Amino acid sequence: MNPEEIKTLIEAGLENAEVEVTGEGGKYEARVVSPQFTGLTTIKRHQLVYATVRPQIDSGAIHALSIRATLTPEEAN
Repeated sequence: MNPEEIKTLIEAGLENAEVEVTGEGGKYEARVVSPQFTGLTTIKRHQLVYATVRPQIDSGAIHALSIRATLTPEEAN
């Protein structure tokens, strides 16, 4: 997988999300801004992001995904 493919998966799973993904070789880092994070704890936010790529993590296509930030649009400004 490449960063763009992971970005597409996260965006498909989180409506209206702004996603940045960097990395290579199965190890990636993401920054996600989504209105769906409003009122959620950091752990719940991360769980939402991981759920969008769980099949790829389980298959080994993504070896590691570090979540650098999960922000609401208000927090990102």
